[in-house]
Amino acid sequence: MPPVSTEPSPSSGREPHLLRQVAESFGVDADRYDRARPRYPDALIQRVIAASPGLEFLDVGCGTGIGARQYTAAGVTVLGVDPDARMAEVARRTGIDVEIGNFETWDPRGRSFDAVVAGQAWHWVDPVLGAGKAAQVLRPHGLLALYWHVFDPPSEVARPFDDVLARVAPDAPLQTPGFGLQQANLSRAVEGIRTAGGFAEPEQWRFEWQRRYTRDEWLDHLATTGQLTLLGPGDVATVQDAVGTAIDSLGGEFTMHYVTLATAASLSARP
Repeated sequence: MPPVSTEPSPSSGREPHLLRQVAESFGVDADRYDRARPRYPDALIQRVIAASPGLEFLDVGCGTGIGARQYTAAGVTVLGVDPDARMAEVARRTGIDVEIGNFETWDPRGRSFDAVVAGQAWHWVDPVLGAGKAAQVLRPHGLLALYWHVFDPPSEVARPFDDVLARVAPDAPLQTPGFGLQQANLSRAVEGIRTAGGFAEPEQWRFEWQRRYTRDEWLDHLATTGQLTLLGPGDVATVQDAVGTAIDSLGGEFTMHYVTLATAASLSARP
């Protein structure tokens, strides 16, 4: 079974950053989002820090502060930017400083940063305008680092999810096309960086890791994904029941295989 992703599909025919209804749906239950969404591999966090010229970061689309807290724990000073006040409030409760706004139009008020990072969020940003804005707020040799998770659940879990979702939401704009989706997000980001100019050639990184999920933990996560945040409570329950039954058949828990894909580019020396 190929890895799947719970994010917008290029097959929708629209650039992900234009799907604002989806982008703004995650704050419906921001506390659940913060509780259920996966963290980032430590190897990624440490590599970003090592590649940055300093320890003042801007976290674009910081959401509830999942990644920002990991950087803070590693000694980084983080300012978050997010368009959803509900998500930002959760981040603030955990000690993260967040400003509300879309990154492309956000006013940095003369501030600059050693790194601009975005986890599971850059597909909601115009890839060219976003890279151009990052170049404006980065210090000399500053780093732009963007990354996404790919989920690879066992077929016994993935197949019931796909089947029931096709029944309850056959016309949903989101699909689960697999590894190719996040690779498409990565490629779109790389091309945006190249088009915007001002950066060295982007590097591409890959991190593989695992996490064990109980039935309740995975159903909690599913409720935060793009497919389900736009469904009614009854349809969400139908999906969760089918997936929960599948997990029960595996003994009530399973191992999720993750791949985290990243691209990173340093600001070129200005003449």
